[in-house]
Amino acid sequence: MKLMRKEGMLGDPGLTCFLTSDVTPVTQAIGVGKCSAHGGPPSLTAFGTFRLHWPEYLMEASLLGAFMASASVFCVLLEYPHSPVRLAIVGPPVRRFLMGISTGLTAIAIIYSPWGRQSGAHINPSVSLAFLRLGKIQLWDAIFYMAAQFAGASCGVLSVIPLVRTELADPAVLYVVTVPGIHGTWVALVAEFVLSFGMMYTVLGLSGHQRLSRYTGVAVGFLLVIFVTFEAPFSGMSINPAITFASAITAHVWTGFWIYVLAPTLGMLAAAEFYLWCKGRLAVKCCKLHHANAKRCVFCGANGGFTS
Repeated sequence: MKLMRKEGMLGDPGLTCFLTSDVTPVTQAIGVGKCSAHGGPPSLTAFGTFRLHWPEYLMEASLLGAFMASASVFCVLLEYPHSPVRLAIVGPPVRRFLMGISTGLTAIAIIYSPWGRQSGAHINPSVSLAFLRLGKIQLWDAIFYMAAQFAGASCGVLSVIPLVRTELADPAVLYVVTVPGIHGTWVALVAEFVLSFGMMYTVLGLSGHQRLSRYTGVAVGFLLVIFVTFEAPFSGMSINPAITFASAITAHVWTGFWIYVLAPTLGMLAAAEFYLWCKGRLAVKCCKLHHANAKRCVFCGANGGFTS
């Protein structure tokens, strides 16, 4: 096989592509085809994609599992009626703020962790779908990422049940289930759409900025603090179909579940379309939330991402 290194479209020497002039029996076996002319990754079958990128899928599952385990534990501490923390802090706004802090810091830790730097730390099926629409993730990668996210989130909730079974099942906690607030279904739907749009547009704007891209994870964490503190009474603040599914399947509560599938997905896809309209396709960089690191990138090929 003849290999040629090609500089990325945007002049970043780290965004490389390997162009093949022919396909050997070895590459045929794993499903590697010729690379696209615009410098994207080689075309892969489902088996070939999974064989090469399974570490990233496992990382995504583990990261979202850690997120849900953290959310479950902190929700027990802050909302379980007999928790010392809950007894000490009576005001719901203060507890929501503390929950937002824990959620934001957990997200930041995940995004900047070694595994988050390699997988890209989407930890949200709607994020992966938006990047699929933008052409920054291949179809099979997106499918496997979303499957890993749903599985990881569910395992995260299940992992803490042996430790806090009674507390987590209490109606005040109820496996951190997200359901519409007192203002009803349509308010929850609009709120989830707006928050998802804002989150995705922020991610695109910062990750595409040369100097600010490294702060994308910090901005995500900050927004989560704001969202949980002020919006949670309206929709429960999910913006993530996988975490809503994980809580719903464990608690057997599916009230308004369609909202948390539809609104985040439409909100983030709308943000992607709006970003394309405002900035153009060349402004969309790689879909990792933290890219300035030495970890391989299976999306743009940096650090041997197309060959490892």
